[in-house]
Amino acid sequence: MALKIKTTPTFAKIVKKLHDKDKKTVDDAVREILAKPTIGEAKKGDLSGVSVYKFKINKQEILLSYGVGSKELLLIALCTHENFYRDMKR
Repeated sequence: MALKIKTTPTFAKIVKKLHDKDKKTVDDAVREILAKPTIGEAKKGDLSGVSVYKFKINKQEILLSYGVGSKELLLIALCTHENFYRDMKR
């Protein structure tokens, strides 16, 4: 059974600002996560239940945080490594 994709308002706002070429890169990353939900690095402590998948847009490393439920994939945030964990804890 395929997972249903849901996004947080934060994730949707970030993606909306991206160029079309970069949105395609994000779509490709989401497809990879859907194909293998355990591909990302599972976080511990304050961020338990959240996984982070790393990929590049224009040679810059981007972190995509997500959670996997029994029937859905929740896309939480998308940003550069700088301040990522501080912002995620909010």
